[in-house]
Amino acid sequence: MRLLSVLLFLIFTVSAQANVKYSPFIDSQIQLTYEMNDANISEEKASELVKKQEDMYEDELYKLMSDKNYYIKHIKDYSAEIFSLKKIISINKRAGNSYAVLRDEVQIKSYLIVRNINSMIKDVLVALDSKTIDLFESKLNQITAQNQNQLNTIVQNSDDYSNVLKIKSSGPGVLQAAQNNIREFYALQEVNNDVISYLYKFEDMMYRLNKFSKYHLIKPVVFINSMDVVQVVDKLLNPMGLSVIKIVIILLLILFIYALRKLFYILLEKYLINSDFLNEYAEDILLRTKKSIEFLIIIININMVAYVYNNFSSVGYLSQFFDILYTMVITYIIYVVINTIAALNLQKFEKDKTTVKGELINVGIKIINFFIFTIGFLFILYFAGVNLTAVLSGLGIGGFAVAFAAKDTISNFFGTLSILFSDVFSQGDWIEIDGREGNVVEIGLRVTTIRTFDNALIAIPNGTFASKDIKNWNKRKIGRRIKMKLGVKYDSKREDIQKAIVEIREMLQNHPEIATKNTIYEHIMQKRGRVAKLVSKDDLEGVKRTLLVYLDEFSDSSINILVYCFSKSVEWEDWLRTKQDVMERIMEIFEQNNLEFAFPSLSIYNETAKDNDL
Repeated sequence: MRLLSVLLFLIFTVSAQANVKYSPFIDSQIQLTYEMNDANISEEKASELVKKQEDMYEDELYKLMSDKNYYIKHIKDYSAEIFSLKKIISINKRAGNSYAVLRDEVQIKSYLIVRNINSMIKDVLVALDSKTIDLFESKLNQITAQNQNQLNTIVQNSDDYSNVLKIKSSGPGVLQAAQNNIREFYALQEVNNDVISYLYKFEDMMYRLNKFSKYHLIKPVVFINSMDVVQVVDKLLNPMGLSVIKIVIILLLILFIYALRKLFYILLEKYLINSDFLNEYAEDILLRTKKSIEFLIIIININMVAYVYNNFSSVGYLSQFFDILYTMVITYIIYVVINTIAALNLQKFEKDKTTVKGELINVGIKIINFFIFTIGFLFILYFAGVNLTAVLSGLGIGGFAVAFAAKDTISNFFGTLSILFSDVFSQGDWIEIDGREGNVVEIGLRVTTIRTFDNALIAIPNGTFASKDIKNWNKRKIGRRIKMKLGVKYDSKREDIQKAIVEIREMLQNHPEIATKNTIYEHIMQKRGRVAKLVSKDDLEGVKRTLLVYLDEFSDSSINILVYCFSKSVEWEDWLRTKQDVMERIMEIFEQNNLEFAFPSLSIYNETAKDNDL
């Protein structure tokens, strides 16, 4: 009884396998192959069948791409069917049913061909995710070659069934079922080759549709492509590499990026305003980076248009070009942001008169800029395909040679550090070094530029300042020296000279623009809690209040009075004005005391005439 149940199950399975449907598409292609192989088919009918076949493949392609992931995960391999048939073959061999064995062996090979087709399609669908269409083409070649090898293995292990097909069957039965399976087996071989042909024919279309599938746009794309008007327009656009779908997507992308730009500005402004560090610089950063960001958005727009035009894939050289362009623009934006912050801080330090030197920030920002552009350059080399490991290794090996060749540059760099941290002079100071005199325009990384009083620009290497004496006329707060020698004639009365000296001294002590011991000055260092060492506070900060008026010497043609004092202002024009006023007052004092300025003169005495007179 148990054996009978098994036999009934196997007989039912055999009957079911004879009518198995591989898939609606495969079954339809088998029937279409039968029609094409009809010896009596006309040329017109053959053309209709070819067109019908192409439409069927295109429709099937749309179905596969619409649900690609489901097909990949649920591919049918017919393992259960093959296992059942092998059991039945064993039983029929023992029973001597040769046609039944032949029928089921051929059916197994048909299953293997269909499984081979399904496996190939699955691999192709997976390969569609390749980054470039060139890489996809390479993988497609490998997949189809593997399919052909598998098909050849299946066919080579098959007998010649032509003699079986010539046997006339008396009606429906095992022999007819075997012959049907043989015809189906041969038809499936053709279907396998047709699938490969259409894979290559629809290669570009598959790659494009895969991108739409990736972005969940496949259904609207299929709907639009099915319109008759779209198909007519596409025939005109295809030679230019365009299509209606591409144009629609490009226009939508442009609108989307334009809207995204507005949103980006709003978010950026909100971030800068809410940022504790960048809050005070938000307005200036937005103003100075606006054009750069606009240019960056234009580049993104062009890049996206090129990406869509190239069937949603990147071209190697074009991708490199855009990566380099992005690096350049982003590097420049970072440069603008950092320099904007630095410039605003410099202005703030100048207003607050803080102890932080503007030159320190200025040189610091130059060092940062150097690193910004260096890193940006390295990224450009990387995107250009240069091996950075080799470049950096070469820099390490050549470092000693470069350092030796650039010893003057290194010396100047350390000279810059010495200038900044020694506080010898600052930008804008009036200095004198090695016979050159002028106002410091800029302290750079390598040289310091000086504008001379005759309006020439001198660049002095910073290493020079470490080995030369520097005279800084701006390192003084009160006191620009006024020194005069007033020559009085020898025939002047002693009392008049003494009186004039007293009056000049009193005039200077009471002069509003002359520094005296009574001139009040609050020391900055003392205010900040710093105590000067080794020198007086006045000498440290540049405060001079010395006032001297004395009879100095008997020169060849005059009696000289020394006037030695300091104006309160150290500015040149103020000093000249004060000096002029002092000189005018001295002239007035001389007039009031019957004194005359002496000038170089020579008196000649005739000794002979003198003796004659005696």
